[in-house]
Amino acid sequence: MRPEQGADGHYADRMADTPPGGTPPSPTVPSGPPAPGATPRMPLRRLGWRRFLVLAAVVLLIAACAVFMVYTLGESLGLEALLIGVVAAILPVPVLVACFLWLDRYEPEPLKYLIFCFAWGAFVSTAASLTVNEFAARQFADLGLPAALTSVLTAPFIEELTKALGPILLLVFRRREWSGITDGLVYCGLSAVGFAMVENILYLGGYGFASGAERFGPATGAQQVIAIFIVRILLFGFAHPLFTSMTGVGLGIAARTADRRVRVLAPIAGLLLAMMLHGTWNLLPTLTQATGQPLIMLYGFLGVMVPIFFGTVGLAIWLRAWEGRLTERRLPDYVRAGWLSPPEVAALSSLGRRHAARVWARRVAGDAGVKAMRGYQFAATRLALLRDGSLRGLDTRAADRDRTAHEERELLEVLVAYRSFFSGRDPQAPTGVWDGNRYHLRFPDGSQRPVEAPDEPVVPIPVLLPAAPPPPPVGHPGPGWYGPPPGWPARS
Repeated sequence: MRPEQGADGHYADRMADTPPGGTPPSPTVPSGPPAPGATPRMPLRRLGWRRFLVLAAVVLLIAACAVFMVYTLGESLGLEALLIGVVAAILPVPVLVACFLWLDRYEPEPLKYLIFCFAWGAFVSTAASLTVNEFAARQFADLGLPAALTSVLTAPFIEELTKALGPILLLVFRRREWSGITDGLVYCGLSAVGFAMVENILYLGGYGFASGAERFGPATGAQQVIAIFIVRILLFGFAHPLFTSMTGVGLGIAARTADRRVRVLAPIAGLLLAMMLHGTWNLLPTLTQATGQPLIMLYGFLGVMVPIFFGTVGLAIWLRAWEGRLTERRLPDYVRAGWLSPPEVAALSSLGRRHAARVWARRVAGDAGVKAMRGYQFAATRLALLRDGSLRGLDTRAADRDRTAHEERELLEVLVAYRSFFSGRDPQAPTGVWDGNRYHLRFPDGSQRPVEAPDEPVVPIPVLLPAAPPPPPVGHPGPGWYGPPPGWPARS
């Protein structure tokens, strides 16, 4: 993609949407470079006393549920079976967590939120689900009904509901951290991974080692652990994350819409779909055991679960690429206002270009340059998300709009400060200025000539921006404008 193609409509088609009720204010024009020695700082959010109380309550709840689960599993399994179950259940966790972190490469979520979701699923969700499922099993037994009804009717409802509550709390109290469906998949997926880990401790340690060792000795217990590990983790380890990802899709849609009905209905629809999918999965082995027909399990797995799994994976990969292209759709507004140059926007549009930019920054500015480039890329992505939310009309209150404008200004100043670490330090690049249509490069012999933009720019800062470029002239083409209109004097 040639950067100047934005002026011909490449960006205009994507930038023409406006929020309900009008167009958000255009980005402000920079007043000048940062003060000498300025240190980049990402904008911080103040923690009010209400949010602090909620945070303290959540931490205490997770800690209490963790103690409860450790005690309960230790009492029911015994120390040896518990340790074996823990070791075997932890083995797949790094792989599953890495898959979800891979989805979150463009705008990595804060580590504390990822840990919160994982811990919520591992302890709060399992504690609540274990209590409710045991109560339901006793009620079914008193009524003379089969215990299998617990796994079909009760478990899908309580497990999916409690796994989703952690990400729902994040959406309520940290909605501005949500970039869309990708974040919903990551948060809900990690909650499901935590839940599956603790549940696997029960299966591997209790139904595997403890039951086998009690009947036939430790060797049989070890064999049963291996068999359950192969079936439950290697073959079906994706089950819980797949179910809860349906809720994640609903929460992600709700996070990026201004329609109140969608905000309510999308999470409910996703949660119901997760419950139905979970119930169907639990129904398959129950029907197989009741009828003696193993083909039911095979057909259900191949005909239902496998297509849904690959469909969800395909959606996640597509969403990941879409999030990468968000900078192409939103950041040209800041090119028009003079905060960014077209190569900077182009170099943010894919992971390959971002990697090339970090390599270039390391070459021209060393370790400090590559760290600054990482911070620059993260801040630019957050800026694009902020602008996207403004265009979608997510800020309905005046206080929210003021906070968005304040955070926008802070992010822009952070970008300017990060840029100072590596801008103008490349001895191999001639000095030049972008005028909105082409580069005007000045060579060591003093000559100067215009140069067309390259087809695939990978160096994000090949030219310097003027300290205070003029605002767009009256009557400029509007959203999608990528530089001065024809006839506007070039800045050299």
